[in-house]
Amino acid sequence: MIGMVAMFCQWLAWRTRLPAILYLLLSGLALGPGFGILHPDQLFGEVLFPLISLSVAVILFEGSLTLNFKEVRLIKATVFNLVTYGALITWIIICIVSRWLFDLSWELAILYGALMVVTGPTVIVPMLRTVRPTASVANALKWEGIVIDPIGALLVVMVFEFIVFQRQEEAVGHALWLFCQTVAVGLSTGIASGYALGMLLRRHWVPDFLHNLCTLSLVFLAFTVSNELAHESGLLAVTVMGMWLANSKDVRIQDILNFKENLTILLISGLFILLAARLNVEQIAGLGWAPFLLLAVVQFIARPLSVLASTFRSSFSWQEKVLLAWIGPRGIVAAAVSALFALKLEAEGVAQAELLVPLTFIVIIGTVIIQSATAGSLARRLGVAEPEPRGFLIIGANVVARTIASVLKQYNIPVLLTDSSWDNIRAARMAGLETFFGNPVSEYADQKLDLVGIGKVMALSPQRDLNVIASMRYRAEFGQTKVYTLLTSGDTNASEKHQISAEHRGYTLFDRNLTYSKFASLLSQGATLRKTRLTEEFRFENYMNTKGKDGVPLFAITPKGKLEIFVADGQLAPQVGWTVISLVTERAPVVGTDNIPERGDAAKEQS
Repeated sequence: MIGMVAMFCQWLAWRTRLPAILYLLLSGLALGPGFGILHPDQLFGEVLFPLISLSVAVILFEGSLTLNFKEVRLIKATVFNLVTYGALITWIIICIVSRWLFDLSWELAILYGALMVVTGPTVIVPMLRTVRPTASVANALKWEGIVIDPIGALLVVMVFEFIVFQRQEEAVGHALWLFCQTVAVGLSTGIASGYALGMLLRRHWVPDFLHNLCTLSLVFLAFTVSNELAHESGLLAVTVMGMWLANSKDVRIQDILNFKENLTILLISGLFILLAARLNVEQIAGLGWAPFLLLAVVQFIARPLSVLASTFRSSFSWQEKVLLAWIGPRGIVAAAVSALFALKLEAEGVAQAELLVPLTFIVIIGTVIIQSATAGSLARRLGVAEPEPRGFLIIGANVVARTIASVLKQYNIPVLLTDSSWDNIRAARMAGLETFFGNPVSEYADQKLDLVGIGKVMALSPQRDLNVIASMRYRAEFGQTKVYTLLTSGDTNASEKHQISAEHRGYTLFDRNLTYSKFASLLSQGATLRKTRLTEEFRFENYMNTKGKDGVPLFAITPKGKLEIFVADGQLAPQVGWTVISLVTERAPVVGTDNIPERGDAAKEQS
């Protein structure tokens, strides 16, 4: 049941383009306190919190695998500020407000403030996909969300130890010593584990099919050993371990990262449902309006002041600072740590410890709802949102690529042509097209190729191998369904045993009989690209019957300007009101058809 509900929530989030955590939390509340169907403590017993701890370890490790120091080079001062005195400002404000609103003891208020400094990467990363802010804002939020989680957990541990030992004379000294010990153990264990795993992968001592199992086992081992040596140091250990691997040379982690991303989706989905199902709604209702005042302070006072102090004299524009100040949702680490330490504090007899979980979830749900609903429109209003990724990266700047790119540009579809031939690049630039001079699968391209607004790749090179390599490279960037390849004569002439798998090539463009060589030859013989608007009297069936035997439909434009591509063995059926663009060899116009003016002909003449 948990798995099916989680899958539905993730699918619904994909359809509505809202963070999945929102639906997961609501589902957990409905299954638990709502209808009384799910009782996590009865279902899992004593295994529940060890399961949560190991899951959080995997989630943080996966997030830290994406933390490459190259991304943060220009904003490292801001990230450092956000996780140090920016977090301190948040801690102090929430501590004071929670004591005032709920009459908590100073000790419990300090612990709750430490708990609330963490911003959730499990919520921020999906939100960034929807909001699409500028790279500097996205990197700052991603780094802050991942790095602050173990720091927040360490602060909570330090405060907890102070609460437990406060009756002893050296309570403060004990807490500080424990904090230093935890940091030292977490750092050393993480570095040692990262180095060991990097060595295993770099020297190929583990076969490829065991990489994921080996990695997961070492993550569990590092987390558990670190926790045994120093209480709650495991989160820091796995975070450091992931960062070490992400920045190690000659260590291929892409397959590991893909596996961990899939595993993380599963774990996050289950954890949020389970933790939400444990909530006591009556307890939350008994708090009145005070939790909403706390949420307002977190959203409108604590976060903006923290960002304002952290970005002072930084390179961020005021619009970027506003967006940074608005986005700071709490996630799975706050939920898990609050649940764990609430039980520990209750066992120690600390008054009002049972309030930690409901107060934490109110902030989590509130920040997620407010920010996921408004961050996208706010980013667009401020002008710090990247454009919709509807453009094409075109492999090749040859005559075929230039002709197709010129047509797409007329319909305001961004195109970026890449080629290693300077003659092709020069011709494309003379035609007014955006270009990148270089090999699209080189390390230089990985660092310099700007893919802002680009969401698909179209391989139009006459080099069969380059098309395949580029398709495989950018499949990971855009997804399997966003890769298109024009066949070459080598593809059509090869026997079955030498054919390249469609999985590596993506969709076959246009028609299996239309290879690059034939396309280029037809253009040189006077073929043109023509557009035809479909009407009630002239539907697509009529168009296919009258376009001429040498005509090939290439694209279709919907009335809203969306581009659809004809592919081999595809089922695209344009409707009334659509515009069909085709390659036509004959000069006699087809009914309802016009030549595409200027840019298409210019590109052909330039070739």
